[in-house]
Amino acid sequence: MFNRTERLLAFRYLKSRKRTGFVSVIAGFSFLGIMLGVATLIIVMSVMNGFKAELMGRILGLNGHLGVYPEFGAKLTEYTDLKNNILKLDGVQAVIPVVDGQVMITTQEGQAGVMVRGMERDDFAGRELLMQNYHGENIVNFEKNHVILGWRLASKLGLRAGDKMTMISPKANITAFGSMPKMKSYEIIGTFDSGMSEYDSNFVFMPLVEAQKFFAMKDGVSHLEVFATDLSQVPSVLDKAFDVVDGRGSVYDWRHTNQAFFNAIEVERNVMFLILTLIIIVAAFNMISGLIMLVQDKAKDIAVLRTMGMSKGAVQRVFLLAGLTVGSIGTLAGVILGLLFCYNIDGIKNWLESLSGHELFSAEIYFLSHLPAKVDINEVLWVAGMSLALAFLATLYPSWKASKTDPVEALRYE
Repeated sequence: MFNRTERLLAFRYLKSRKRTGFVSVIAGFSFLGIMLGVATLIIVMSVMNGFKAELMGRILGLNGHLGVYPEFGAKLTEYTDLKNNILKLDGVQAVIPVVDGQVMITTQEGQAGVMVRGMERDDFAGRELLMQNYHGENIVNFEKNHVILGWRLASKLGLRAGDKMTMISPKANITAFGSMPKMKSYEIIGTFDSGMSEYDSNFVFMPLVEAQKFFAMKDGVSHLEVFATDLSQVPSVLDKAFDVVDGRGSVYDWRHTNQAFFNAIEVERNVMFLILTLIIIVAAFNMISGLIMLVQDKAKDIAVLRTMGMSKGAVQRVFLLAGLTVGSIGTLAGVILGLLFCYNIDGIKNWLESLSGHELFSAEIYFLSHLPAKVDINEVLWVAGMSLALAFLATLYPSWKASKTDPVEALRYE
């Protein structure tokens, strides 16, 4: 498409000389604008993808893909047959009975309101997210009056394995002396680190039977958590579970229970994409101005080339190549910089925090304990393609203007 003469002229025009130094500075800023725009867009999109994927993994690691909740009342009774029938469905991996309740816990160091979740020992041990960062006594001791709590909660209250704490239920017991809050002491056998601040700071796990006693549920549970073999199986399992439940309760999938949360992330992601795309557009306008100034500066050179027999198309291709060179190199540099940043994002974050002395990514604010980044190659290619397309469009008018230069007018006052 471009012959040797056109390439030679295009690259020579981009070099800095005394008379065209300012034009080369503008080309340099255009290059930096495109590079930083592409890199920033890749970094932000990757962080948003990683943030969404990490949150989804943490949420689904602690909660089921679907939940079966009682239609009326505060508990689901005679749930064993219902559990077994759901477990027989294709695409279902596990069904876990759960008792949930809010309590106040008190220790010598202070008190805190927490969410208590009761489940069987084997069900807790089957949660990979909990067990991979579990610290404490052997999980076989998770029975009777033993509890496991998040490490942030334990750290806040100065608790560790072997210590005891007191739970106070908001539901009072009626006694001869009036209403008395229900209180019971429990021993801590370990802590877990889910990597999600909301759970690590607020959750306490206890054996299912103990939870049923403490919350006065007898043989009932708060709900059933259903785990599908694969995330893609959730819609089909949801339809089948409706038929099995048959009016005994309501079935909701993870998208329904966390819809507002993930919608907010998606909106934020789209808005950030639009805002950061403006950086590349501004760099494209900067490229247009730089090429127009280059065309005006090289008007006499263009006139000489035209009188020597160079066609209008050849002149247009020279300046088209000059602009595309800046855009292509800037895009390539931006992709490399963005990928390097994404693959080393935690190290860079730690370095910036040590340099500034401030925490840049607070787990209490952003839910996660580390800064995630998930690179989507299709998105990277899409961003690179968009940048190249904008660079191409930015060169059309200046190169067309160069091809329309009148040799007679350009050389009249020479």
